Amino acid sequence: MEQLLRKIKQVQHLSPDCIMCAFNKYIDKYPDNVSQAEKVDYMQKVMTMMAEADLSTAIPVIIRDIDQLRIEMFGFTDDYTEIKKHFNQMLLDQADNFRERIRQADDPLMLALQLSLVGNYIDFGVVDYIDEDFLNQLLKEAEGKTLDQGTYLKLKEDLARGGRLVFCTDNCGEIVMDRLLIEVIKDMYPDISVSVLVRGMDTLNDATMDDARQVGLTQIDQVDQVVGNGNNIMGTWFPEISPEAADLLKSADIIMAKGQANFETMRRSDLNIYYLFLCKCDYFAGMFGVERLSGMLINDRDPRNNQQAGTEKKS
Repeated sequence: MEQLLRKIKQVQHLSPDCIMCAFNKYIDKYPDNVSQAEKVDYMQKVMTMMAEADLSTAIPVIIRDIDQLRIEMFGFTDDYTEIKKHFNQMLLDQADNFRERIRQADDPLMLALQLSLVGNYIDFGVVDYIDEDFLNQLLKEAEGKTLDQGTYLKLKEDLARGGRLVFCTDNCGEIVMDRLLIEVIKDMYPDISVSVLVRGMDTLNDATMDDARQVGLTQIDQVDQVVGNGNNIMGTWFPEISPEAADLLKSADIIMAKGQANFETMRRSDLNIYYLFLCKCDYFAGMFGVERLSGMLINDRDPRNNQQAGTEKKS
């Protein structure tokens, strides 16, 4: 683990774009009824957090700290409990239809990946409102999300070898599509053992153990175990994950990591990670030279992506 943490510290996770995005989203996120002095105090503390952050700190860590500040100063942060239940049930109600589409597909694994990818649209960390009609349209057109064929072939080769797969989930609702993807993987590659990692505590609309239970991930035969990662940071931030989660990831033959936050926090760790996400912001779209909402399937060990996805810190 110490070697892995050293690798993480060498990566410059912070970027001007991510700082500005977080600043614009959180700088005035306080209750309407607080005093001018409290507003200034909050703003100054948020700016100090950003100014003093180490270059190796991923922006989800700073956002977690800002949410903690809001709790300390104002007594609450955003509650997504009912929203999460709604989107979980919305996708559960359609799950059998998705299973039938996958069953009839020429390439069931590819369609399962595309549907899981499209579910990544449900992200209140990026937008304040999820357009359900647009989400349903994305799901209907999931086959149109092109994924890198070379990475896809490598993923299939790795799955065919068997071993241990750790699936790092991301958001509510999306976790239903992740379950369908896991079902397909286990059907096609029965020698794979699957463990699922969820957030250890509530953070935005990210999937936790409660969401895993609601969508049935804790009850299905295809999953050996569902484990909380021990913290409330969006993504999988190695310096703060639990020993159990760390052991799972270090011993994995394959890691499937959903969402931009997992890419932000885990990249360049030299583990065999396949990132699957929608490119939902201009920064990542520019990084990979694609349009927004393009589908990304990336392997962390691919030198093309190491070159694109960040710069080593100067020592």
